[in-house]
Amino acid sequence: MKEILTVGFFIGLLSATLRMATPLILATLGETFCERAGILNLGIEGTMLFGALAAFLTTYFTGNLWLGIIAAIIAGILFGLLMGLFSVSLGLSQHVSGLGITLLATGLSLFTYRQIIGSPKVPPTIQTFKTLSIPGFSSIPILGPILFDQYILTYIAIILVPIASYVLFKTRFGLSLRAVGENPEAADAVGINVFKTRYIALMIAGGLMGFAGSFFTLAHFNMFLYGMVGGRGWVSIALVIFANWNPTKVLWGALLFGGVDALQLRLQAIGFNIPYQLFLIMPYLLTIIVLILVARNASYPGALLKPYRRE
Repeated sequence: MKEILTVGFFIGLLSATLRMATPLILATLGETFCERAGILNLGIEGTMLFGALAAFLTTYFTGNLWLGIIAAIIAGILFGLLMGLFSVSLGLSQHVSGLGITLLATGLSLFTYRQIIGSPKVPPTIQTFKTLSIPGFSSIPILGPILFDQYILTYIAIILVPIASYVLFKTRFGLSLRAVGENPEAADAVGINVFKTRYIALMIAGGLMGFAGSFFTLAHFNMFLYGMVGGRGWVSIALVIFANWNPTKVLWGALLFGGVDALQLRLQAIGFNIPYQLFLIMPYLLTIIVLILVARNASYPGALLKPYRRE
């Protein structure tokens, strides 16, 4: 108990919170874009896992971490386009299409890994991103190690929050996207291409989801592990509702979940005499509680889950 009541524990916890929140920020921003356009993308979990694999394999064979990120983003965009084919062009059930993509991407990830790497007793590893200390700021007492000694991917994720908010609420494209998500018939009547806008939203979403997946293999771990996403794609869908489809609130929701996740890892590390399964369910239990509290008052996009057909 004494270890918890120390400044070191507090600093380590908050620093880890930002790291644990990074993939959630990226994935939830992506899901926010496609849901704002009226598409629920349940393929997020599988897209993140395949993005993690694409990033790992590309980095493993090239030694370039940034090429790994690009590969993950491209993989995510391709799955976004596949979701667009099913839900936008063909007008199929978004629930079924998304779950099908998650199953496809998950199975394809394991199959591809085994075909290329095989099943070695010791999984291959890569050199990952190191934390980046910002000179002059990282030495600030308490705040320095928390805010200014993080992975560069964490900095990028945080910067993308105001950018996403600006795009959605301050640009012509954002207005078109929100109009398509609220009333596609009216949007079409004023000249907005509903199908094109939804495809673009799904591509943006897929790219961010793939980017989120790359964090697991290029920063959080140094190898590819089946199931390494650990349900965070589903959590991201819940965080969209928690954030009320607002990118700024996405950051706080991701930090909340990331903080609980970081806390349970640290409580396990200092040897709390509690079954570890109880620690593992803490973040997901929090997600359920938050959904119960906020789901009733959530302002869903008017055309969410509704396929559009031109008359």
